[in-house]
Amino acid sequence: MSSEGFLKEMQTIGEKFLLKLQKLPKADPVEIVSFCVVLLFIATVLLLMIIACSCCCYSCCSCDGRPDHRRRKIQVRPIAH
Repeated sequence: MSSEGFLKEMQTIGEKFLLKLQKLPKADPVEIVSFCVVLLFIATVLLLMIIACSCCCYSCCSCDGRPDHRRRKIQVRPIAH
């Protein structure tokens, strides 16, 4: 997908989202609750992705940017008889 197509798609999604928000005060309670559940799900997924990425970056590169060699996995070899 080209960047122009992606931007147009994002603009369309944003317009639909704003239209949904404008109609929300007039909506029935079930629709309001379902909309809130979807928003909560999206926020949870984004938060978990941020936490996962930050933990991964922290374990690979310590705070000063150098790799932490103490966390390297040690390969166990069988004892030869």
